Amino acid sequence: MISDMVLVPTTDATLHGDLVVPTAARAVVLFAHGSGSSRHSPRNRMVAAELRTAGFGTLLMDLLSEREERHDALTGEHRFDIPLLSRRLVAAIDWLDTQPDARGLPVVLFGASTGAAAALVAAAERPDRVLTVVSRGGRPDLAGDALEEVRAPVLLIVGGQDQQVLELNEGAARRLRAPHALSVVEGATHLFGEPGALEQVAETARRWCEERLEPTRESG
Repeated sequence: MISDMVLVPTTDATLHGDLVVPTAARAVVLFAHGSGSSRHSPRNRMVAAELRTAGFGTLLMDLLSEREERHDALTGEHRFDIPLLSRRLVAAIDWLDTQPDARGLPVVLFGASTGAAAALVAAAERPDRVLTVVSRGGRPDLAGDALEEVRAPVLLIVGGQDQQVLELNEGAARRLRAPHALSVVEGATHLFGEPGALEQVAETARRWCEERLEPTRESG
């Protein structure tokens, strides 16, 4: 297993990330954290650990520079800047193809909160590289017209008690033209802090990603 702290270059910032690629990895999951969070998100790290046990590589990265994070903490200016966040994700997808251990592997985009919208926009811009998009408690509605351009299958995971976000996800799902599914974790709120809720998210995401890989294996 290769585990590295990495620097991901973009057009206007260099971003910190943690890249882990198991031996014989089947795909790489690129995490897009939510508003006010970072690559250190304990929820994303828990899901990433579960996916690695199933043979997926993971890249947890900051979508903002340290200076931007400080500014955003005061103003909230960047966390809803979906064009900025999606450009950073596209740059990370392209960067993965320059890394010997990740080059050519299918990319899964896993987005939380506003990161889900950025992931969907990035998937629309890199249709040949993105295997699937998974949203955890996300705001896919913020992806706007990109929802209709996404070609990769999309899984929307929402807490059953997160009523407003559930309704927003249902509305976004109606706009998706790609294959998609809405998975509701009963009894869970927005951050899936209830006992067993985040484990259910991780298991659902793992199973979905493995199923998306099956056609790739058969065609190979």
